[in-house]
Amino acid sequence: MKFLKAPGFWVTVIGLSVAFFVGRTINPTLLVEKIQLDVKINEEGQAYYIKREVPQILQNVIPVSESKLWPLLGERSNTLPTEESEIVEETKTIDGERVTHYYMLNPRSHYNYWSLLPAVIAVALCFITREPVTALAGGIVTGALLMQRYDLTGDVLIPTIGTSTGATILVLYLWFLGGLMGIWSKNGAALAFAEMVTKRFVRGPKTAKLVAWGLGVLFFQGGTMSTVLVGTTVRPVADKEKVSHEELSFIVDATASPIAVLLPFNAWPFYVQSFIYVGGAAFLATEASRITFFYQSIPLSFYAIFAVLFTFLMSIDKMPFISRTFKDAIKRSRETGQLDRPGAEPLLAKELENAKVPEGYKPNVIEFFIPILLIIGIAIGTYIFMGSSKILWGFGAGMLYAFLSTLIRGMSLKNVINGFTDGLKGVVYGSVILLLAITIGGISKAAGGGLYLVDLLGGSLPYWILPVALQILTMFIAFSTGTSFGTFAVTFPLAMPLAWALAGSAGIENAYLYMLVCFAAVINGSVYGDQCSPISDTTVLSSMATGCDLMDHVRTQIVPCSLAALLAATGWTIIVLVAV
Repeated sequence: MKFLKAPGFWVTVIGLSVAFFVGRTINPTLLVEKIQLDVKINEEGQAYYIKREVPQILQNVIPVSESKLWPLLGERSNTLPTEESEIVEETKTIDGERVTHYYMLNPRSHYNYWSLLPAVIAVALCFITREPVTALAGGIVTGALLMQRYDLTGDVLIPTIGTSTGATILVLYLWFLGGLMGIWSKNGAALAFAEMVTKRFVRGPKTAKLVAWGLGVLFFQGGTMSTVLVGTTVRPVADKEKVSHEELSFIVDATASPIAVLLPFNAWPFYVQSFIYVGGAAFLATEASRITFFYQSIPLSFYAIFAVLFTFLMSIDKMPFISRTFKDAIKRSRETGQLDRPGAEPLLAKELENAKVPEGYKPNVIEFFIPILLIIGIAIGTYIFMGSSKILWGFGAGMLYAFLSTLIRGMSLKNVINGFTDGLKGVVYGSVILLLAITIGGISKAAGGGLYLVDLLGGSLPYWILPVALQILTMFIAFSTGTSFGTFAVTFPLAMPLAWALAGSAGIENAYLYMLVCFAAVINGSVYGDQCSPISDTTVLSSMATGCDLMDHVRTQIVPCSLAALLAATGWTIIVLVAV
């Protein structure tokens, strides 16, 4: 009966009880979300807009006079006349010209501050128990009870696994990534790469970490691609040089999304621009101008700049402010060679920690380089020529090459299959956590946690405090939901019009600079929250690819990341007070 004395048990019991009670007794607050659509005409003369990088033909458009939801914008109620989204058109006369704008109106709901309960329970249990599976499961069940979805498999888990995101996790991270890492472990390719890099470039822990930092900058596509590629590439080298997994996972994570902000030659500007149109702001009127606006905000992305700078300082052992936990991890690995804390539960299983090359088979570094080049080349090439990065194609081609080349070079089919299956075993635990992280993010979004926080901020604010308020808001939303892209979609439709209105009411002379600062605050706050959240896919993947305990990674990186966020907030406030 020891579990009765465990704090995690009582946190779970209280959370589930409160969620059940609230779900049964409190009606959600209903409101209407308005998103302006960036409508274009295709070669066939059809009007369309982009949704998740896929063109959507504009259909079933109604004038605002016939909309059931339009009159309810800005209202809060317990009932709405329809549960279906609407696409409406509004025609105005501007400077003597008739201009038509298109909007998507979405019925949304939240349970006020109770909407945050699933994320709060999940995050709290992560820190209390240091065991992510039960923590995430606790948050998922809490959210299900809150929304009265009592069929956990049919209403919660299966819908997540059945989505394209869930299928991608199973195919990419379980089959392709796990299989590739398992084959590398069996044919010794990763070990051969580590020996080559160690011999030619690496002269100790500093240079091993610098290799990781350099690759993180090089793979500026950001997100999952960066964390997986950098982590799996550098881990054998870093392990050999006694670099703790906490250090490596921090470098990998903090040079993923921050670099994607600073070198946004990727999908980020095209995704974000669709949310930042503001009526009356001429510099945000067209897609081209909004993308230019994104690029011009880069010098103001202070959090991303400091995050990348701090990882560089960490690489050369000059990081001035790190936690005692981080210092202990560095001391432990250097003095004892223990790459993980005693009692840690790395997301990378023992099957993938050491090479198991069959007798008579000679490892070749080419078997490491060609799969990596295939992954990078296909991912970047398809983005350039097709408009979207086909990461699955890249990993599939890389794994297939590794499989066939190992057979051709003389390894028996049985040994190759054994390596493949060992790889699958090695990433099962991490893949389960990743699926649960995606599920809790969806639950938090469905419960309306981010929507509630945005709704809460909708009142008037002093103009000088808005950037920091937006930063804090997005940090909380992204930390609670584990997604920066989802936070963009929730926050930008409020943040940019609010910033424009405050700029006008406060008589700000340099409204353009003020809007840039507010934009950068949303982008960077979202990146911070996503990076530090234990329920974020990039956090989980950074831990998985580097073989780190998930909560050890979260605990050690949160101090330098929070320092970077504080410095960013200070910088934005100074600019707003002095320059606008």
